[in-house]
Amino acid sequence: MATVLVVEDDPFVRSALIRHLADTGHAVRSVGTALEALREVAQVGCDLVVLDLGLPDLDGSEALKMIRGLTNVPVIISTARDDEAEIVRLLNDGADDYLVKPFSGEHLTARMAAVLRRLGGGALMAPQILRVGGLAIDPQRREALLDGQRLDLTRREFDLLAFLAARPGVVVPRKEILAEVWRQTYGGDQTIDVHLSWLRRKLGETASSPRYLHTVRGVGVRLEAPGGPVGGAT
Repeated sequence: MATVLVVEDDPFVRSALIRHLADTGHAVRSVGTALEALREVAQVGCDLVVLDLGLPDLDGSEALKMIRGLTNVPVIISTARDDEAEIVRLLNDGADDYLVKPFSGEHLTARMAAVLRRLGGGALMAPQILRVGGLAIDPQRREALLDGQRLDLTRREFDLLAFLAARPGVVVPRKEILAEVWRQTYGGDQTIDVHLSWLRRKLGETASSPRYLHTVRGVGVRLEAPGGPVGGAT
């Protein structure tokens, strides 16, 4: 199972989370401040972070930005704040999911499993390489190769490429991309377009002369090998 870092200053909530996660087979470490969390992430590492926003030394939203400066580890926000604008901002700042308190341990572990499946992390998935033409994408190592050369991708670029590569030759609706890659339910077309543009540049193509990334106007995006829909997982 996964190694989880619980960042929570409330001792009762913290104990309950640790007990539930340990009972379900996860390895758990816990800290009560943002500074300790940053030290753990930088020096020890983990498969996933459960991050409370109401920390005593630094607001969790600021801690999230600092974690994102250190690592791409999945982060699930634990918050008593249910303001939609705040949640959208946190997702845009790099959170992978969120839970509004109070929530059950079962709800948390279900969200964790979904995040780890989507990102290919932890021991919840068997290792596999996604191949589309000259592209080879390793979700566990978060590495992508094009014709044997490693691509230098940002976290979101990798997430988008891996998501599309898991569905080779399929036109994926923008709403689905937004929901699964950015964890948003509305808006974001410009964000998708910007990331597609960056990805195309790194794949050596353009929107007017695509090789892998094909935009279907008014519908969505298709990742396809040059010359035809050749791809799959190995």
